[in-house]
Amino acid sequence: MEFLTLLYGATALYLCFLIWKWFDQRRDQECYILDYQLYKPRDERKLGTECCGRIIERNKHLGLNEYKFLLKAIVNSGIGEETYAPSNVIEGREASPTLNDGVTEMEEFFCDSISKLLARSGIPPSQIDVLVVNVSMLSIVPSLTSRIISHYKMREDIKAYNLTGMGCSASLISLDIVRNVFKSQKNKYALLVTSESLSPNWYVGNDRSMILANCLFRTGGCVILLTNKRSLKHRAMFRLKCLVRTHHGARDDAYSCCNQKEDEQGRLGFYLAKNLPKAATRAFADNLRVLSTKILPTRELLRLMIVSLIKKLRQTSSPKSSSEGSNKSNKSPLNFKTGVEHFCLHTGGKAVIDGIGMSLDLCEYDLEPARMTLHRFGNTSASSLWYVLGYMEAKKRLMKGDRVLMISFGAGFKCNSCLWEVMKDLRDHPNVWDECVNDYPPESLANPFMEKFGWINDVQDASNFKLHDFPK
Repeated sequence: MEFLTLLYGATALYLCFLIWKWFDQRRDQECYILDYQLYKPRDERKLGTECCGRIIERNKHLGLNEYKFLLKAIVNSGIGEETYAPSNVIEGREASPTLNDGVTEMEEFFCDSISKLLARSGIPPSQIDVLVVNVSMLSIVPSLTSRIISHYKMREDIKAYNLTGMGCSASLISLDIVRNVFKSQKNKYALLVTSESLSPNWYVGNDRSMILANCLFRTGGCVILLTNKRSLKHRAMFRLKCLVRTHHGARDDAYSCCNQKEDEQGRLGFYLAKNLPKAATRAFADNLRVLSTKILPTRELLRLMIVSLIKKLRQTSSPKSSSEGSNKSNKSPLNFKTGVEHFCLHTGGKAVIDGIGMSLDLCEYDLEPARMTLHRFGNTSASSLWYVLGYMEAKKRLMKGDRVLMISFGAGFKCNSCLWEVMKDLRDHPNVWDECVNDYPPESLANPFMEKFGWINDVQDASNFKLHDFPK
């Protein structure tokens, strides 16, 4: 009997140990943001109306129709006069970029933002365990990760990941890599570096589907310090709740809707197809289908089930109403505000922001951070989400316990999303918005380009139109 009691006791203790070990491992798989640093280029790289006019005039391949197209695209883009361009574009060398232009552009960002972040956090480079860098349109040897490791003299056993070609949703892909590393290793620091190199990718041709990228993409970047250390939970700004990735690369139309290629004259650029909105909508819908079950309360999911059941019963009894319902908008039947307080949307353009807002039934307050980021910094590709987050923080909107939903799109075609929990009231954290946040939102987002260059629309005879007539 004593032996059986001892055996049962040992078995019970062993089961308790396994349960404790499983729980302890789960606790160490958390992903926290300790700090992040947004990049603000020098003021001489600002792309105002006058500077835009000079850049457009330098492109000798443009005619009157292309000028009119550009005027309409810029005016409707939602971008203001404070955005930043690469140095070689400002200096007039966009038609003949060098490899050094791209490298210098990235090194300026690295040296500025990484240094500031590590200095503010008090964590030396030697303590970084994981380094993930995503820059889609610049691939060099040695890699960008190697350049950072060399510059900051990081450890020999650091785990380095260098991502290219992942498009505007690359920062959440990088985040997914960090999260997976954190699941298997305890007490780690990770540095996530996200940016885009525009220096060698400024289009100087006349293909309208490629000119459009020049109107939207601007220079920017962000560096994020993450950890899974329980002891630093009290210092954390955000905790990752979930992350969902959707990839439609197997669909031919989605795969080819945005890509880097050469035009018919061999000029390199970034192509945006007309079916891009349709591909984005499909990817967005599929992503939300998975995401909604992870972030929404049970009552909202039950409400959807009941509404869907009633709708099906009505369609069965009245086939005519079914055909009429198919013409309705793509608005989601779910109320995402029941599980989310703040929406951090990719600044892919005014149409992208409007489309997401309509699909999720968001108000202007919800869309304001994305609209203002697009106006102030433009589409900075994969880093744009973090400028939107910075705006929310500068406006002192983020309080402890709030949930922030990030949604991004990228070439391939991809839609990635994640949900963050705010770990403390964020009121005094400095970022690049501090100097101008009180000026936002402005009374009007109207672009002055129309006022200065609207006279082009009155020109009818393209044969008599001379390039030097374009005002400086």
